[in-house]
Amino acid sequence: MHELIFLKLGGSLLTDKTRPQALRPDVLGRLAGEIASALAARPGLWLLIGHGSGSFGHVAASRYGTRAGVRSPEEWRGYAETARAAAQLNRLVVDALWEAGAPALGIQPSASAHCREGELLALDERPIRAALNHGLTPILYGDVALDDGRGGTIISTEEIFRWLAPRLAPGRVILVGEVAGVLTADPASGAPGELIPTITTAMLPALTQVLGSSRGVDVTGGMVAKVTEMAALLRATPSLAAVQIISGLEPDLVKRALLDPACAAGTRILA
Repeated sequence: MHELIFLKLGGSLLTDKTRPQALRPDVLGRLAGEIASALAARPGLWLLIGHGSGSFGHVAASRYGTRAGVRSPEEWRGYAETARAAAQLNRLVVDALWEAGAPALGIQPSASAHCREGELLALDERPIRAALNHGLTPILYGDVALDDGRGGTIISTEEIFRWLAPRLAPGRVILVGEVAGVLTADPASGAPGELIPTITTAMLPALTQVLGSSRGVDVTGGMVAKVTEMAALLRATPSLAAVQIISGLEPDLVKRALLDPACAAGTRILA
């Protein structure tokens, strides 16, 4: 029997989002080792990994306003520049996983993604299914996408997960970022923030006022958008009970979370 887990590695975790194309190689290398170790320890574990674009794709997308639409020649050039930068980070993630011993396969979302007014309408899951069935670990990422209304736009990893979850039926979804989970204040603000261990969809309207946005450049909406997307994912995936948000800066936590469904770290968003 196989257990499929969707694992997201945040762009702000893998890169310094305050500086263009600033990879955190030590963090990426350690996380790749934890993931490879978990896969080796559990032969029945299937992973679909997604990652944010961090200071690679987000900087270019912000410069050209790609999320809002792509119409002029300059904006289409920015669309291509954003795609190139996002793919560069994907290659670095795939290479790190291979070096750690995981058979990673990079998959380009923009090759099949189709949106209308910013909403993802289609994404071909067949390459992902084939990779999993043949013992590979597919690696997707936040990317550009063609859009019927806007010309082009940006799709986040969370939006991709929301599209794929009802179709692939993961047993668990784990989001890995810089902080311990969802906090009552943005750590970058200097204000003391407390961990929120559990979030239900009924709590979202009130939480929207207190959730911190991402530090650095983020064209996909920060923590509010992440939590909202995961609540929508849960509603669309009846077989999934919770989404877990944890820190990737705590050594071995990602490995423990992958191997232990009862791992109590971070924040759980409940259906």
